[in-house]
Amino acid sequence: EIGSGLVGSEMCIRDSGYNFDIQLPHYSRGFHLITRDIVSQLPPLPESGLLVVFIKHTSAGLTINENADPDVRHDFQTFFNKLVPDGAPYFIHTLEGPDDMSAHIKASLIGSSVTIPIKNHRLNLGTWQGVYLGEFRDGGDTRKLSITIYNISRAIGQWSECTASFKIYARFNSGRTGSLTNNNPVSYTH
Repeated sequence: EIGSGLVGSEMCIRDSGYNFDIQLPHYSRGFHLITRDIVSQLPPLPESGLLVVFIKHTSAGLTINENADPDVRHDFQTFFNKLVPDGAPYFIHTLEGPDDMSAHIKASLIGSSVTIPIKNHRLNLGTWQGVYLGEFRDGGDTRKLSITIYNISRAIGQWSECTASFKIYARFNSGRTGSLTNNNPVSYTH
């Protein structure tokens, strides 16, 4: 088990990220391609980095899959509705309707975030990839997304401008703490 602690360089790393929220338009129940909704609200992207998209809801999810054939989204909807049916008699959490608990389970199965590499100021998705919103409620509301852009090219530049002292510790199975070579904490200055 290896861990690292940065001392004196935290500001360099923190300054290389940016976070804001966006609101999606209302979507009906189902799987919807929302890549354009996201991209249309992004600032200019860095040369190199990561885009993290997180949905701030528990009854909808995000995933990346095929963006060309709408039959894929239809098949996703059919599969998930059979996998986790609305109003199953074993659900206890039913105060908000028969689609409530099934929506929570589907959202957990799909996940709440996607991470996309940024290359040459563009999202580095594959030719047939797009971001899907899985809306699992019949009367789903507008959904908020938290967008985080990590600027790797800026972080590298800031790293070289900063004096970064850090210690690397490695914890081996025997419980000892130290460097990978001599079992002692090692301090580096870059």
